[in-house]
Amino acid sequence: MLVKTFGSAVYGIEATTITVEVNVSTGTKYYIVGLPDNAVKESLQRIESAIMSIGYRMPRQKIVVNLAPADIRKEGSSYDLSIAIGILAASNQINAEEIEKYIILGELSLDGAIQPIKGALPIAVQAKKDGFSGIILPSVNAK
Repeated sequence: MLVKTFGSAVYGIEATTITVEVNVSTGTKYYIVGLPDNAVKESLQRIESAIMSIGYRMPRQKIVVNLAPADIRKEGSSYDLSIAIGILAASNQINAEEIEKYIILGELSLDGAIQPIKGALPIAVQAKKDGFSGIILPSVNAK
């Protein structure tokens, strides 16, 4: 099943909305495509541990995560939460009816805790410009 969530990339003081497409299908490997750096590639290890720590299961199927647009380099760990939500929704573990209305950001700890991100203000400004209903991010970043 294909699910879309949204994240954001910050370059200087400008934010760009990133579409996170997650597809869970027949197979056994995990892939992240769309010009991710090493921190983004390593996110699947953090995500798997976090998902299991909070009582869900990591699908033992083929998982493809596409971060679009593909020509923008994705850096850091702030995509963890949007990818994790996409995996849970694509594997029918959570309801994702309203998820496309929000930008989702946060780094996951191995125990499932959500760590703060950088650049919350330009992301919030861009989310409003793009017509999102809001952003979901760590409570530390709420101000």
